Amino acid sequence: MQQAIGKYRWTICTLIFFATTINYLDRQVISLVKGYVEKEFNWTEIDYANLTVAFQLSYAIAMMFIGRLIDKLGTKLGYAASLIAWSIAAIGHGFISSTGGFFVARAALGVTEAGNFPAAIKTTAEWFPKKERSLATGIFNSGSNIGAIIAPLTVPFIAEALNWRMAFVITGAVGLIWLIFWFWLYEIPARSKRLSKAEFDYIHSDEDEQAEQNEANAAKKISWGQLLGYRQTWAFALGKFMTDGIWWFYLFWLPDFLKKQYHLTNTDIAVPVAIVYTIAAFGSIFGGWVPGNLIKNNWPVFKARKTSMFIYALFVLPVMAAQYLGSFGMWYAVLIIGLAAAAHQAWSANIFTTVSDMFPKRAVASITGIGGMAGGLGGILIAKSAGYLFEYYKGQGDITVGYMIMFVICGLAYLTAWLVMHLLVPKMKRVTL
Repeated sequence: MQQAIGKYRWTICTLIFFATTINYLDRQVISLVKGYVEKEFNWTEIDYANLTVAFQLSYAIAMMFIGRLIDKLGTKLGYAASLIAWSIAAIGHGFISSTGGFFVARAALGVTEAGNFPAAIKTTAEWFPKKERSLATGIFNSGSNIGAIIAPLTVPFIAEALNWRMAFVITGAVGLIWLIFWFWLYEIPARSKRLSKAEFDYIHSDEDEQAEQNEANAAKKISWGQLLGYRQTWAFALGKFMTDGIWWFYLFWLPDFLKKQYHLTNTDIAVPVAIVYTIAAFGSIFGGWVPGNLIKNNWPVFKARKTSMFIYALFVLPVMAAQYLGSFGMWYAVLIIGLAAAAHQAWSANIFTTVSDMFPKRAVASITGIGGMAGGLGGILIAKSAGYLFEYYKGQGDITVGYMIMFVICGLAYLTAWLVMHLLVPKMKRVTL
């Protein structure tokens, strides 16, 4: 059947997988060269937290507008423009000579990297029927883990062999190679010459496709007020607000935690960090497959999605004991944090897919942008809390107490988010704009 239908849509999924990989490779470099840069610029824990806030705040603000811009430009031009811009911003880190310059560079990277997920989610909605979207999302979202795996296996060694500046320049330049393949292989389904009619019909086989097309023809513009008036928008936004910051906490502080807790060096952290994100990559793909399989077995979409997300929220809970179990050996902590990261990615693959479950395709990037902004604000709250906690307990002589508190917050975030989303949209009713 797959042969008869065609599978070019999976080529498109591969393209956005690599874009997401590059996106996370570029944003993680700073956590891996932190030791070098904080010595050169004499940073405190609060200084580093403020730099992560500069990224997250600009990312959050940009998310509010970038989704609408991508809806307007379309996925082909919107995705390309975003990747060119963030590659330039990433390379620019290598030419900074002051802490103030780092704030500017992090803010620029946050603004430009904000385009990845709205463009990726919109592309998935355009190229996949509903029953395959969570799997496709899980696959491309696993690119965030692959980027996080590649970073610790390359960046510390580049910094040691050359210097920390070249680590930013080399990784930032990788994105420009992706553009060649994007312009060569990508077009929307209606214009793609590589797409068979059978696969085109399969992509557009959802029962509500014609109703959505009629709706799109009837009203081209959607106001912010209209989108914010729906419970579905708030369910997605609050779910992102409560959980996105947890992932960014792992991304920006995991290397530092391993150094502080287990006295590792810059290159020693490569394998433990890579293992955490390798586990997370499997979680992303598996997390996307589970609800898709339930839907194929005649579960309602909303029930399959919510049941899966509840299970993933339960798998995060053990991270609250990561530090205690890690006292018996570093690898216990690594595996527990890896499980939590995998559960987050499984959750992420599904919370993103709830947007295309509940909204027409023409609003997907805009809603994703609103949720991304909320997630960025949640990330700022987590980053500031972590910075002050770590600086306080560092002054008390035991910074690891701060990490213990943060892991408890990480463990409880997902069940809380699931409950809020369930109360707002019990059956994830589809919006008619």
